[in-house]
Amino acid sequence: MYIFCFSLFILLSFDSNSQSIPHLQQKGRTQQLIVDGKPFLILGGELGNSTASSLDYMWPFWQKFRAMNLNTILVPAYWDLIEPKEGKFDFTLVDSILILSRKNNLKVILLWFGSWKNSMSCYAPAWIKTNEQRYPRAQNREGKGLEILSAFSKNNLEADKKAFAGLMKHLKETDRNQTVIMVQVENEIGMLTEAREYTPGANKAFDSEVPQELINYLSKNKDSLVPELRAHWAKRNFATKGNWENVFGKSLATDELFQVWYYAKYTDQVAEAGKKEYSLPMYVNAALNYRNVQPGQYPSAGPLPHLIDIWQAGAPAIDFLSPDFYNPYFKHYCDLYSRRNNPLFIPEIRFEPSDAPKVFYAIGHYQALGFSPFSIESTENPEEEPITKSYSILSQLSPQILTYKGTGKMEGVLLDTATKTEEIILGNYKLKVSHDYTLGWSPEAKKPDWPMSGAIIIQENDNDFIIAGTGIVVTFTVSNRTDKSVGILQAEEGKFDNGKWIPGRRMNGDQDHQGRHIRIPVGEWNIQKVKLYQYK
Repeated sequence: MYIFCFSLFILLSFDSNSQSIPHLQQKGRTQQLIVDGKPFLILGGELGNSTASSLDYMWPFWQKFRAMNLNTILVPAYWDLIEPKEGKFDFTLVDSILILSRKNNLKVILLWFGSWKNSMSCYAPAWIKTNEQRYPRAQNREGKGLEILSAFSKNNLEADKKAFAGLMKHLKETDRNQTVIMVQVENEIGMLTEAREYTPGANKAFDSEVPQELINYLSKNKDSLVPELRAHWAKRNFATKGNWENVFGKSLATDELFQVWYYAKYTDQVAEAGKKEYSLPMYVNAALNYRNVQPGQYPSAGPLPHLIDIWQAGAPAIDFLSPDFYNPYFKHYCDLYSRRNNPLFIPEIRFEPSDAPKVFYAIGHYQALGFSPFSIESTENPEEEPITKSYSILSQLSPQILTYKGTGKMEGVLLDTATKTEEIILGNYKLKVSHDYTLGWSPEAKKPDWPMSGAIIIQENDNDFIIAGTGIVVTFTVSNRTDKSVGILQAEEGKFDNGKWIPGRRMNGDQDHQGRHIRIPVGEWNIQKVKLYQYK
């Protein structure tokens, strides 16, 4: 199989029709990803941590990826396998994954498992781990070493920079088809058991003056800081000179602010070294903190919502910050990551049925770059997965989504037991979107355990809408006047084929309740084109 991979690699690597490399571009009030010279919507799936370490283990999964309508896979790039001996790089595994991805018409987002993976340094090479004197570990307040590389070691930083830059240089030289479209720098970086590390270098930095670079950034952006930092501003005005405790006070929160600054600076230098070789979009992901716990009890100092300002100040080479979801507070955290020109991308979310409606909401409401359930290969029935059905719809709608993204003419809804109805305004129309249980026609939608549902809605022009999703009922009123009613002139179920609408059933009878509403039943996924009119 390796002979096959290398032969195919030679054929695919030298594409003379190379276009501009993948990049982010402003689109209205948000950003979009440009791939092969065109806007691109990521319908992704992240592999389990160890899956991509073996081509033989990976072999059965390519068919699953196709069956699930993926266009992108998120794949670890393991430092210990890429640089098993210091200065000796082996990109065989990465090259082979890219070749097979290309063959299966998939783009790739590489996840750099470098100094950090889920807060720990488990993917650092053996020559790093076993030379603690040269490559020191973080320490707790008792001076005990942790399974975490110190962010205050120049040797640690330089080794990571060299390896990451080597990977990016190799991609620039060999990935002529631009299969890799983005790179995640580190993985869920964070500090555990303590809010900060207590190595001699860390202690010295903590007792030194807070960097003026950080103070200047916070002062300049004081009106848009997160509430936690605004509170610091109101209390101290960041005018106090001195060390971290003098400026921010003595607390675990201060310890975390200190650690995040140095994590951001470390990650920024790794990303910058990589971008000098090949300037793909780069992001950092966050292991979201639990509620009512203290820094160090969760992965402290990662790119968390209350620390976004510090990350943006310290890591300008990072294009955006992203949440990994393993909690039920989807809307809450999506709101927090959709600020300060930070485009939403969900690189990792627990693989479960609720992903299917959530992806409509993420892309429709937040104009997200994309979506990616974790351990996507673990399903036994890829064609039957709810996310497969949502991805089928989004794949068909991608041209429309990318056209209307950032224009104010696209919205998403997500309904659950807490939010049973949402109202949105598009143009002159108010759309009331409710769960399908309101009609009592779907036995699957029994209260109180009815499933989560969602939709994406696009206004193509004044009276024409695309409504797609699962388990919803939509009614219409005129948003800016009460003397007119809204009728459904026409509703068609159908599909898009390469951007062309292929109509199916005309839905003007029982299916739209004789013009009262648009309905997509629970347990079904479809697309409807709707034309409205107004009457007195």
